[in-house]
Amino acid sequence: MKMIHDFSPEILNLNTIDEARQAMQDIHCTDAGIKIMQDKALFKVIKLYDVNSKAANILKQTFLSKGGEVAISRHCADLSKETSDVIIMATIYQYKRAIPVLKMQPWKLKQIAEILTTMIKEV
Repeated sequence: MKMIHDFSPEILNLNTIDEARQAMQDIHCTDAGIKIMQDKALFKVIKLYDVNSKAANILKQTFLSKGGEVAISRHCADLSKETSDVIIMATIYQYKRAIPVLKMQPWKLKQIAEILTTMIKEV
């Protein structure tokens, strides 16, 4: 296995907005740049249980359109099961773009939007 010596690569595990801001301040980003990028630096995975399969399909489509992803049961495609657990994978920026769309949708997606809003405020 070849060792990587150039550029001293490091994986950053950023869990909060403050950690993201600090990492960017450490490399001397401008305050304006940090404000633009801070929500893009945090990737959060959220699992929801027993989501209506129709809602799960809309959730997936909404996040895909914003650059995120949602893992859903294969049964959502043919609606052969009423509910599915879902795993949402997105940056805070993508959550903030998806939430207003979800608030306008049926099948308790407004409630899911409220839950996601609360969860991303905690970072």
